[in-house]
Amino acid sequence: MDGKVIGYARVSSTGQDYDTQVERLKAAGAAKVFNEKQSGLDRERPELAKCLDYVREGDTLVVTKLDRLARSAGHLHEIVEGLNAKGVGFKVLDDASLDTTTRTGKLVFGILASIAEFETALRRERQMEGIARAKAAGRTGGRPPLVTPGIREEVAKLNAAGLSIRKVAAQVGFSKATVQKILATTTLQT
Repeated sequence: MDGKVIGYARVSSTGQDYDTQVERLKAAGAAKVFNEKQSGLDRERPELAKCLDYVREGDTLVVTKLDRLARSAGHLHEIVEGLNAKGVGFKVLDDASLDTTTRTGKLVFGILASIAEFETALRRERQMEGIARAKAAGRTGGRPPLVTPGIREEVAKLNAAGLSIRKVAAQVGFSKATVQKILATTTLQT
């Protein structure tokens, strides 16, 4: 059974046009082309999901450029792994070396996958080093608390002076709910 060539075209914004991509994909033999106007950073790309669900064993998914398909090397690896599991080939028109239907293309793709794994491991390692340095310097992460002991004292004094919660909130610059929480925890601590 001969597989079909399936195309995927994407542009990032509504001001752009994917017609040129569609024409090139059809010229490359695409029997069906899925297209969408969606940012590559969006996790939800419905037409890509339909395309990946549509392809069958023996088919080849074709895109004009690599960045039309994947957000990152890791995302690309994830997509191509899924295609491989289904027995679907993958080609990039603007980069002949990225063609998993050939031995050379499979080799290049294996190298790219290894690089993606390496980049992920490096990023994780740097992140852990940064967290360790911050902890050693006494920082635990997150932004500093806005409700300081001084604010707690001021809220308690204003409230003790007979000001309403609304007036206390306006004076200290916090919401009524925050003032109520401060008063609740202040009375619990005393």
